[in-house]
Amino acid sequence: MVNKDTKQKKVRITNCETCAFYTYDEEYGYYVCEADLDEDEMSAFLRGSDFSCGFYQLDDEYAVVRKQM
Repeated sequence: MVNKDTKQKKVRITNCETCAFYTYDEEYGYYVCEADLDEDEMSAFLRGSDFSCGFYQLDDEYAVVRKQM
């Protein structure tokens, strides 16, 4: 018998500072998220409460170099 309360949740990373979509906008003078968030996701992002981003990509600028080695 399977307990319905023990369903596994998909863990998503929420550290925007290490995301490839989190970039500095010189025109506005602050960092912005360039991911295509819907209205609910953007609201949660701006509130900063329980935000779970499905678009997170590690900003690893050396990934291409490692593949060339």
